[in-house]
Amino acid sequence: MDKDQLDGLVAFALVAEKRNFTAAAEALRVSPPAISKMIRHLETRLGVTLLTRTTRATSLTEAGEKFLQQAGPALDAILSAMKDAGSAADKPAGRLRLNVPQTVYPNFLRPLIATFIEKYPDVTVEIFFENAATNIFERGFDAGIRVSDILAKDVVALKLFGPVRWVVAAAPAYLDKHGHPEHPKDLLAHPCICAGAGNRVYDRWEFESDGKEFEVQVKGPLILNDVLLAIDAAVDGLGVVYSPEEAISDKLTSGKLEVVLDHFTGTSSGVYLYYPQRSQVHPKLRAFIEHLKGLEKR
Repeated sequence: MDKDQLDGLVAFALVAEKRNFTAAAEALRVSPPAISKMIRHLETRLGVTLLTRTTRATSLTEAGEKFLQQAGPALDAILSAMKDAGSAADKPAGRLRLNVPQTVYPNFLRPLIATFIEKYPDVTVEIFFENAATNIFERGFDAGIRVSDILAKDVVALKLFGPVRWVVAAAPAYLDKHGHPEHPKDLLAHPCICAGAGNRVYDRWEFESDGKEFEVQVKGPLILNDVLLAIDAAVDGLGVVYSPEEAISDKLTSGKLEVVLDHFTGTSSGVYLYYPQRSQVHPKLRAFIEHLKGLEKR
């Protein structure tokens, strides 16, 4: 079924219901001549006249009555679906699918989500934890959160916070036993706990010195696809870990972890919410964006 045929069916159903071309046109937000054209195309395709229109009234022909009787239930379902879609056009509702790193959730996203779902009870927030730079929109996500360094160029990005300091840390007991690295290259002699899986292992740790950025490709006995568990492994003394400083702030405060190589700390401009470039943003996502902006202003 092509678009013109579907338009004609919808127009016919509305005129048959309202017995008025002008009222049907208002319901579809088109002009009365456009409604007439849709129905003429449908009648031409069917080879019969469905409606009789006079200056005083619009009525169904015998063929129109028979067609409406047979197609009526399906047309009613189409009109009902259109009405539901229209009512949802401005109301935040449905499932909002977010793809975010684990480290962002505890300190930043968790309190924000709590206030959002209280404000928008018709929205269900689904959060999928992932760190890799993948095409999340191909997999049906509405938006994602990532550091600036790995954002694609063809997305809309809203800065949430930053800059972000990336630090190397280890348990005090581990450092007492193995010593403190003095330069990032010294990490080659230390067991480094990496995050990732398969061919997406984050083993190129980034540093800065005298305004210049450089990387050190580290190795270690443990790779975890959960960043928070990698941090816990460092707390257990299994090696050193590379993490946003904010993600381990509680471990630093409690003394469970200690930052090393502080003079070589790398930074990224910040953490961003990003979503596709579209002419129309879904109400549920628009509400989430406005919620974020509202919290920023406080």
